[in-house]
Amino acid sequence: MIKNILRQIRLFSNARKEPYFSFYKVLGFYPDKIEYYQLAVRHKSVSILTESGNQLSNERLEFLGDAVLNSVVTDFLYRKYEDQREGFLTNTRSKIVKRDSLNRLAVEIGLDKLVKVTKYVNAHTNNNIYGNALEALMGAIYLDFGYKKCTAFVEQRLIKTFVDIDKLAEDEVNFKSKIIEWCQKNRLQMDFVLIEEILSGANKHIFKTQLNIQGKTICEGTGSNKKDSQQNASRIGYHLIISNPDILNEMNPPILQNPESIVET
Repeated sequence: MIKNILRQIRLFSNARKEPYFSFYKVLGFYPDKIEYYQLAVRHKSVSILTESGNQLSNERLEFLGDAVLNSVVTDFLYRKYEDQREGFLTNTRSKIVKRDSLNRLAVEIGLDKLVKVTKYVNAHTNNNIYGNALEALMGAIYLDFGYKKCTAFVEQRLIKTFVDIDKLAEDEVNFKSKIIEWCQKNRLQMDFVLIEEILSGANKHIFKTQLNIQGKTICEGTGSNKKDSQQNASRIGYHLIISNPDILNEMNPPILQNPESIVET
């Protein structure tokens, strides 16, 4: 009891001090042990050399925060969607914690403005820096206040403010799984073939994958990684099969291009 009172007094006294106030604007609450949060925004490119010779950056906090974030989101989805199966929960969670989503959320809460990185690293092209910092921030919250505070931060500050969770869940369809199930049901052989890897003008990699069923090329899909390109190819292929179940009986079916395969240079 006395410990909590002393903590509240300390937090109140630091309320308008920097960098406490800067982190308050990101977190929605004031840090206690500010050093955790300062480390969470320190990219490895500006790591500190300790007396023991170790490089001190946010990487260890990122490792911890990744596990905490996955646990909190898993618990949230488990409680919210009581009647949904494991596959639905897994896929919905992956959409929330995937790198693109974390990068966007970090910018939404203003964390990107606090990240410390050398000028030789372009944080806009290497935008995983912000998502990694958000995971490290989760590690800092956990060490400072514990799991309960992490839960409140994720649910109130992130999900309920910046994530349309119902729309996300409604749109959650794993087309790759649907294609695999359809082929297994009909005893058809399928495979994905990576046919091209493109480096766009924005210095981003675009992967192009071909979906083959019974040796016939059904369609192509692209994505920022192999997994996404397979998912996009599966989405196109699934809709094609549903609209034309006899496609495999047709001779030389046309290759349908993913609209996203047009790469701007």
